This record gives sequence, C-alpha cells and structure tokens, in this order.
Amino acid sequence: MAHPPTTGAAGSPAAGALSGRRPAWREGVERARAAATTEPGRLRLIGAVLAALVVAFGAVTAWQVSDRRTAADAVAEHSQPLSAAAADIYRSLADADTTAASAFLAGGQEPAEVRHRYEADIDRASKLLVRAAATTDGSATAREEIRRINELLPVYTGLIESARANNRQGLPLGGAYLRYANDTMRGRLLPAAGRLYQAETARLGEDYGEAKSWPWAAIGTGAVALAALGWAQRRDFLRTNRVFNRGLLASTAASAVALLWLVAGHGLARAGLDDSDRHGAQSLHVLNEARIDSLRARGDENLTLVARGAVVVDKGEDKGKDAYEVSYAERMADLVGEPGTGSGAAAGAGAGADRAASGSLLARARDLADDGEGRAPVDEAVTRLREWQERHKAARAADDAGNYKDARAKVIGGEGSTGESFDQVDKLLAKALAHEQREFARAADDGRGALTGLAVGAGVLAALGAVAALLGMGRRLAEYR
Repeated sequence: MAHPPTTGAAGSPAAGALSGRRPAWREGVERARAAATTEPGRLRLIGAVLAALVVAFGAVTAWQVSDRRTAADAVAEHSQPLSAAAADIYRSLADADTTAASAFLAGGQEPAEVRHRYEADIDRASKLLVRAAATTDGSATAREEIRRINELLPVYTGLIESARANNRQGLPLGGAYLRYANDTMRGRLLPAAGRLYQAETARLGEDYGEAKSWPWAAIGTGAVALAALGWAQRRDFLRTNRVFNRGLLASTAASAVALLWLVAGHGLARAGLDDSDRHGAQSLHVLNEARIDSLRARGDENLTLVARGAVVVDKGEDKGKDAYEVSYAERMADLVGEPGTGSGAAAGAGAGADRAASGSLLARARDLADDGEGRAPVDEAVTRLREWQERHKAARAADDAGNYKDARAKVIGGEGSTGESFDQVDKLLAKALAHEQREFARAADDGRGALTGLAVGAGVLAALGAVAALLGMGRRLAEYR
C-alpha cells in the first residue's frame, strides 16, 4: 500500500517546492527587466523616472526654501532684536555707571533728574534681562551671562547706595565706594554684558549664513530633471520624428519656471539680506560700540575728578598716569581719533569740522551709512566730539592748576561744559541708530519677502510637471494598443 509523502520534513516534496520558490522582489525585478526589453515597457519606465525626478525637485526645493525662509524670519524677528537688546543692556549699564559718577560730582544734593536717569537705566537693564532670559533659549553662553549679570547687579547698586550715603555726609569713604562700584561695573558687569552681546551677535551671523546660503541640492535636482526631460524628448523625436510631445513639453516648462523662480527668488532674497546686513546690522553694531565708548569716556572723565589721581596705571608706557584719564583718551581715539587727525570738512557737519580719523568707529559708521539721512547725525556727532575734546582740555588745565571748582563746572556744568557735548553726542548717535534700525527692517523684509510663496509654488509646479510627464508618455503608450 502506497503512503502519501510527508510534509514539512527536510527533503520532502513540499519543502522542496517552498525552497525553490523565488522571492517576490526578485520576481518583480525580472518582470521589470523583461518589460524593459519592449518599447512600451521602456516608455513606462521612462515616464516613472521622469515623474519621480520632477517630484523630487519640487520636494527638495520646498524643503530648502522653507529652511531659508525660517532663517530669514529669525534674522528679522528674533536674532537681530536679541542682539539689539543685548547692546541696550550694555548701554543701560554703562549709562547708569556714568550717571552715578555725575551725581557724585554734584555733591550731597544730587540733581533729581540725574538720580531719575540712573534709576531708569537700572530699571531698563533689569527688564531687558528678564526679556532676554525668556527668549534666549538656544545659547548656553547667553543664559550663563544673563545669570551672572542678575547676580552682580544688586551688588553694584548696593555699592552705589553706600557711596551716595557717605557722600551726603561729606565722608571721603564715598569716593572709595564709588570707585569700587565702578570696578565692579567695568571689571565684571560690562564684560558679562559684552559676552552676552557677542553671543547674540554670533547667532545673528549664523542665521544670516543659513538664510543666504544657496540651495544647491534643489538647483542640482532641477538641472537633472530638466536634462532628463530634454533627453526623453530627443529620444521621442528620433524614434517618431515628431518635434513635440505636449506632455513632456509642459513638464519641461513647469520645471524650468520652478528652477528660474528658485534662482531669481533666492538671488533677490540674498541681495536684500546682504543689504540689511551691511547697511543695517553692521551699521547698528558699529554705532552701538560708538555709543558705548562715548558713555565710557564720559564716565572716565567724571571719575578723573572723583579719584583726584588716586588710581594710576601701574605698568606700560602710561605707568604712573591717571588711569581714568588714560582710559578717556583711549575711548576718544577709538571714536574719532586724536584731535586734528580728521580729513577735512565733514559733509553736512558744518564748514571746517574735522572728519573722524580713518579706521575710527565713527568713520566706519559713516562709510556703512548708505544715505544722507544716516550720515548726517554721524557727521554732526564727530563735530560735537571734537568740541568735547577741546572742552575736556580746558577742564583738565583748570584741574591741573588746582582750580577744582572751575574744573568741575567745566565738566558737569550747563552750557559750554563737556556734559553738554556728551548729551548732544548721545542724542545724535541714538538718532543714527534709529535710522539704521529702520533701514535694517526694510531691507530684511524685502529679503525674506522674495521667498514668499516659493516653496508652495515649487511644489505645485512639480506636481503639475509630474502629471504632464506621465500624460506625455501615456500618449505614446496609447499608440501601441
């Protein structure tokens, strides 16, 4: 009696049948290979490849354009405002220190407006720190510097209050407290604020770099898609002697429009962002440095009278000289150069006014300003700074001659004092900053506006191009039925 063969055992017919079966993917490859040996099969394969290339072009374009639009939005709405806020924190702290020194020089009965200015500076710095802490979420350096400033600010204000209390009583210890507060500000608070500003400015530079970088992957994919479409149409012409395949022609047109839009749109965006960087962000950076240096020069000038030679340089070629007077001269040299080092009359600043020395902060600010409205306040600031230098010389001459009361009047008095010159310089630099901030916003909006609709438009054109390519090849396939 014959027994049926067993199943499942090694070497059985069932196992042999299963072991001899080809994988599904291999069967699919072999079918595709067999189909490619016929013209209809080749046409189907070519149509699929063309559609895939056009879709890939649209997808890569949408991805890269979206990334650049996000970076451009960050430049205009996040990183540049944070950089400006960090600069304002630095300026507010420096102005508070300068104002505290001016109040001390005024004696026990300090003017109310001076006290209010100091308190407003501290309040502004505190509020900006809170805002910066809430929005600075990507930089560990920025967060650490904000924490450090928040810790040191109460220490500084406490020292200022001790200086004021002793000054009201006419005690010399008040001057020591003021110098210690100034050391805390310049040695710890302002360096921390400077590092915060550098961190935010570095982030702004990164966002600029990402927003302006060319979308090479999208451009390359588009070029490949157009080349493949051109090859397919040439192949069609050689085989059928037909000049046009409407579907392929429409797909080529859609891809070409998308590629041209990509190149032109990104080029315009890049030009706008370049303009916002050079004539906006860079101008703001230089003007912020200039305004801070003018504040520090004013503080040095005040502290020269407060310290009365108690703080001297202990090394270098300036050893033994008054440290605050040396620092004042350095700040003014950074701003405009030494008196008499300008290059003729400054346009718009009055006949005979010296221009800032080449390479100085205000010379750079003038070069970066791209219109008369931006250059005029800078030129006027140079004139006022030169005036300040001359008035400072007169004040130092009076002090060196032993006439402290006259010297103090020349520094913190009203009309004709160095304080008047400083106030005018500060207002002019604030005016220039406001103008450059508007120029930045305008150029940045123009730059990111050039990318509007590009990602969606490229996706739509790619979809239309892919459909057109499939329809074009479908018309050719219909001829074989």
